[in-house]
Amino acid sequence: QVQLVESGGGLVQAGGSLRLSCAVSGRTFSSYAMGWFRQAPGKEREFVGAIARSGRDTYYSDSVKGRFTISRDNVKNAMYLQMNSLKPEDTAVYYCAAHFLVTAILQAEYDYWGQGTQVTVST
Repeated sequence: QVQLVESGGGLVQAGGSLRLSCAVSGRTFSSYAMGWFRQAPGKEREFVGAIARSGRDTYYSDSVKGRFTISRDNVKNAMYLQMNSLKPEDTAVYYCAAHFLVTAILQAEYDYWGQGTQVTVST
């Protein structure tokens, strides 16, 4: 069993920054591609970004490109989402997810999910 726990969410002013963390345990972390998703109230969960097993290849949705950066530490078994230039429309619950070997962007393809962490961006 793979377990994922997000942390680092909170309240931040527009234009500010937050760094989310996803701690992974249970199996070999480096065997999994990782992804970030988010869900705002009343909206569908959407893809934010993903990172390959090695950490070399990353993918982002158009709405966050140039502002968000995904990274991973395969020694600490953790994935991170650095969020800069935050906008009110970034307000959502952010989820980390794990997919065995191959990087994916579809929710249905992911094998494991965290519980989510709330990010609120104020004006």
